[in-house]
Amino acid sequence: MSEYPKLKLPTAELLSIEQTDRELGQKLDPKLRYAYFKTIARGGKSLIQSCKDLHLNRVICYKSVLPEFANDEIEQKRLLREARISAMLQHPNTVPTYELGRDRNGHYYFTMKLVHGYTFREILDYRERYDLGQLVDTIVQVGHALQYAHSVGVIHRDLKPENVLIGPYGEVLLLDWGLAKVWGAPGGQLAIGHDVPEREDSDSSMTGHQKLQGSPFYMAPEQITRDPDIDSRADIYSLGLLLYEALTGRTAAQGETIDDVLHSTQHDTPPLPSRIAAGVPPLLEDVVMRCIAKDKEDRYAKAGDVVRLLQQNWAMG
Repeated sequence: MSEYPKLKLPTAELLSIEQTDRELGQKLDPKLRYAYFKTIARGGKSLIQSCKDLHLNRVICYKSVLPEFANDEIEQKRLLREARISAMLQHPNTVPTYELGRDRNGHYYFTMKLVHGYTFREILDYRERYDLGQLVDTIVQVGHALQYAHSVGVIHRDLKPENVLIGPYGEVLLLDWGLAKVWGAPGGQLAIGHDVPEREDSDSSMTGHQKLQGSPFYMAPEQITRDPDIDSRADIYSLGLLLYEALTGRTAAQGETIDDVLHSTQHDTPPLPSRIAAGVPPLLEDVVMRCIAKDKEDRYAKAGDVVRLLQQNWAMG
């Protein structure tokens, strides 16, 4: 299996008896558990920080809503759902979630494993440095995460290179389940779950388009039209877009504005990867073009079908 160049591991101190055997207080205040906060990233409405868990003596990731949106019930609901989905999706290609709680102001937060690494966006920005096998292996691991999520009734809806992390030991993690959609019905029957409510506004900016439930360059056509019957094939479309970009170095949809990109996604058939880049294996080209078919009925039915094809000896095609 191809490997990315090894990342420089974060500096870690050797464990000691003093650290592992230090007594835990008889009375614990959960509001004093985390300290030494450092900002990692600020999303559209969320804040991601690293901090020290004083109970377990480790550095972790702490996610909350940005202060300016902290009293927004919709954003709090989104964070609550994301925390629980992340915790329930226990798979090697997802990030372990540790705790869900409220801070001293009563606002939700959740904690998870802190992973250092590169996003797939950073990899694709320098794709000429990597063997195609390395890129395809990453997409296969993302496919495994989707295959598992779909099997338990969850679609991601925001699959993009920025939400895929390659860690220092070669682990591939699918991040950010904040826009995920959940099914759930008695007896194992899948029924479309309800979305977190949306606001009525006229914002046509990149942020405003987030209420379409996805990122413009990586959305399936049915996400743009807000198809009420959206299913796992929307994620398969986005997975195909990752593969298209890995093969060609460009996105399938093109445009100068967000509206142009959305129109391109709905109406333009992207050129075959082999017309853009040399040496594209025929099997990979067939897979990507079926994944990104406009009509979801023409796509693969399951992420596992895509994974199995990508694991074949496509280089001999």
